Amino acid sequence: MSDSETLPAGAQEIASGYAFGGPALELGALLWDGRCHPGAPVRVPLSVLNRHGLVAGATGTGKTKTLQLVAEQLSAQGVPVFLADIKGDLSGIARPGQPGDRVRGRAAEVGQEWTPAGFPAQFLALGGLGHGVPVRATVTAFGPVLLSKVLGLNRTQEQSLGLIFHYADTKGLELVDLKDLRAVVAFLTSDEGRAELREIGGLSTATAGVILRSLTAFEAEGMADFFGEPEFGTADLLRTAPDGRGVVSVLELAAVQDRPRLFSTFLMWLLADLFHDLPEVGDLDRPKLVFFFDEAHLLFGDASKAFLESIIRTVRLIRSKGVGVFFVTQSPKDVPSDVLGQLGSRIQHAQRAFTPDDQKALAATVKTFPDSPYDLAELLTGLGTGEAVVTVLGEQGAPTPVAATRLRAPESLMGPVDADELDREVRASALFARYAQAVDRESAYERLSARRTAPPEAGRPAPAPRTKAPEREPSLVEEVVGSGMFKSLARSVGTQLGREITRSLFGTARRRR
Repeated sequence: MSDSETLPAGAQEIASGYAFGGPALELGALLWDGRCHPGAPVRVPLSVLNRHGLVAGATGTGKTKTLQLVAEQLSAQGVPVFLADIKGDLSGIARPGQPGDRVRGRAAEVGQEWTPAGFPAQFLALGGLGHGVPVRATVTAFGPVLLSKVLGLNRTQEQSLGLIFHYADTKGLELVDLKDLRAVVAFLTSDEGRAELREIGGLSTATAGVILRSLTAFEAEGMADFFGEPEFGTADLLRTAPDGRGVVSVLELAAVQDRPRLFSTFLMWLLADLFHDLPEVGDLDRPKLVFFFDEAHLLFGDASKAFLESIIRTVRLIRSKGVGVFFVTQSPKDVPSDVLGQLGSRIQHAQRAFTPDDQKALAATVKTFPDSPYDLAELLTGLGTGEAVVTVLGEQGAPTPVAATRLRAPESLMGPVDADELDREVRASALFARYAQAVDRESAYERLSARRTAPPEAGRPAPAPRTKAPEREPSLVEEVVGSGMFKSLARSVGTQLGREITRSLFGTARRRR
């Protein structure tokens, strides 16, 4: 007779809620009355992981190890994974773990046959700052909404930035890096550009000046490296290894962890770009990618209403593209309720209740769980490291019973890989040859600079670009269309909008390769 069959009635009912027939990830074993029951596994069906999830808990409660545990099991099941590595300690997923008394003890408690194993991984870094293949985005691809978030612009300034992008699109001025955008804004605030400013409507020179100063300050902080070419292709996050295991993409963010607005917005760009490019697939037997969004509260802090609405739509719709998103944060209250309501799986580590604010947050967390026989307020403050309260969606889409769980130990190395070893692996990657060397081709900055320095015709002032020659405007439009910057959405819009680069929910767009 198994351990689960000898459980008290209430615990037996919980255990039966996790007895799935299809492929599932093994999270750990049920805790009941202070005992761990290895014969009562707590699991999550592979087929529901595109319904998103939340991993929450106070600092030091084991969230990072939970990410590692879930990521390596997804990889073993052939599912690619994306991990945001804030502290720089997730690179160990590529190396076998080290056996020890604590690991062996945990494995015995939860009924785990622990075997050290490394998993196929590729290492990325924003702009190459860190140990990883450089991840860059063009300014055009990033779009005005996300860029406004990075620059800290208000709603009016965000709208004005959108008009500037509109102007650059219609004039065929490609915005590859920050100097391109700065050049366009500077032109529109010059004597020559003021007339064109009036034509696109609603953009004051004062607001353009604010945007220009924000860009200059942003560059002064060393942020220019994150924008440019070659632009990272998010399709490279969907790779599997020759042995069929999913590749784990680890984006190191330790070098930019003091710039939270930047990296959280970059993560949102990756998601938005995936949404834009992937086809609709509905519900699959396993997701095409599971994306872990660490320090999620940084994304939602000080966000405009439009930005939050775009996040909510992206999260709601991207599951039909086969992508699951797990938000990782300290408390569920860090995530807006409209997003929280879309997260089917919950892994809640211990929560502190030292202050009145902590107690309010704890009470709010308890209300987000289904009814259960546990005293959740007491349980959540008493969980040990590597323990969590779990509820997921079952195979039929209904929530499972709340289960206090002692989690399994990761089988990969629980710590960072040596920096020199990591650099060697990065340089040996096929992605390194594709993305390592930055490219600075002709774009808006070069074109506007050439226009400023071009000599006027004898006896005549230099003409405005709109009246340079009758054939000039069509040639620019042809160049834009021929560049591949139009996305599939362009086919469904009118003639005037069809001349622009069509963007997705966040105003992002990618040129086709």
